[in-house]
Amino acid sequence: MLYHKKFLNDPDKDWVIFIHGAGGSSSIWFKQVRAYQEEFNVILVDLRGHGKSKEMSTMKKYYKEKYSFKTVSRDVIEVLNQNDIDSAHFVGVSLGTIIIRTIADMEPGKVKSAVMCGAITRLDTRSRILVWLGHTFKKVVPFIWLYKLFAWVIMPKKNHQESRSMFIQDAKDLAKKEFLKWFRLTYDVNPLLRYFKEKEMQNPTLYVMGEEDHMFLPPVQKMVKDFERSSLEVIPDCGHVCNIEQPDLFNEISIKFLLKNASHPVEETA
Repeated sequence: MLYHKKFLNDPDKDWVIFIHGAGGSSSIWFKQVRAYQEEFNVILVDLRGHGKSKEMSTMKKYYKEKYSFKTVSRDVIEVLNQNDIDSAHFVGVSLGTIIIRTIADMEPGKVKSAVMCGAITRLDTRSRILVWLGHTFKKVVPFIWLYKLFAWVIMPKKNHQESRSMFIQDAKDLAKKEFLKWFRLTYDVNPLLRYFKEKEMQNPTLYVMGEEDHMFLPPVQKMVKDFERSSLEVIPDCGHVCNIEQPDLFNEISIKFLLKNASHPVEETA
């Protein structure tokens, strides 16, 4: 089972599962834990090959396995099952939002609601060029160079520096073989995203995007207009990783949404 850290508040309260992106770790949620603990039980997950999961002996069974979004999602479902959690709210960032979307497609009953931060819903021309460069040079260029390039293109501004640095720092701990396995998932992204674009989640979904997330905000804006159970909040002066750049506002917006969709919804006060 994946490494995960639990914060049990009250057995009667809902669970929130945090899912990081590729190359990252659960440490990216350090600005959320305290605020979320006040209202929910919380689990931080390190995906296979990331964070402390890469140190676990049980991860050896994955070394020869071809990764797919379904196999990675099953890892997370196993964490819920092992902790006797029938359903939970999910909060994900970047590629982690695709994993949440996959879990909801595989087992919709597991997902009470979802918060998608810096959601990836379509790869535009720039994204596809980055992926092509990565596949072309992945065996001859140190993968951390590629990761730094991706980070700079996705998060180019000065106020994105903390997010960018954190992504790069976490990626340095990723083994090259593991990076290549995750990078091969990009082959599956476009057909999967096309499918998700045509089929809305059954579960209430909030997209929280940065106003300066130039690569991924426009397709989310377009997609949400056609969906009934999805809504969008755009945070100003913020790039791809809203939970790091504007943590207080992200926490306020996302927790309010989750409480509205909790097992015992909290009524808004005037």
